Amino acid sequence: MRPEARAEYHEYVAARTDAMRRFAYLSCGDWHRAEDAVQEAFVKLYKAWSRARRHSLDAYTRRIVVNALIDDHRKSWFRRERPRERLPETAYNDDDGTERMAIMDALSQLPVKRRTTLILRYWEDQSVEQTAAIMNCSVHTVKSQTVRGLQTLRLLLTETVGEITEEAVS
Repeated sequence: MRPEARAEYHEYVAARTDAMRRFAYLSCGDWHRAEDAVQEAFVKLYKAWSRARRHSLDAYTRRIVVNALIDDHRKSWFRRERPRERLPETAYNDDDGTERMAIMDALSQLPVKRRTTLILRYWEDQSVEQTAAIMNCSVHTVKSQTVRGLQTLRLLLTETVGEITEEAVS
């Protein structure tokens, strides 16, 4: 790689590491898996830098992160380690952590594809077409995954709010 291209790559990685790490965490719900996926994505991006520069770098990198998370999820079936049912505590320190934890818990219960679709559409503010390109699927798939994901999320959050309200009354 030419020195100019290497410098561009290093600038991009320095500028986008935190955003990609947040995206990966929201997609998988585990900071360790998220960091591994982002690291793997940046290694693959380095190898394909000349080709990737011709495209939207963020979309290209997100696609690599999504693929890494999906591959990791497929491989996790054969590993001895098992994910926990509850998400780890977040690094954010907000006053009302119950809502954030309820949302993160509900998100963690969604299948990977639906969770990724919702995060790309509503957290990363991507259009349907951009989300379809990142996930390498059709626009129809993005729309149906979004609708189903939101329905499931609403159902899970309605149940959680009922439990929280009952605990508060007791």
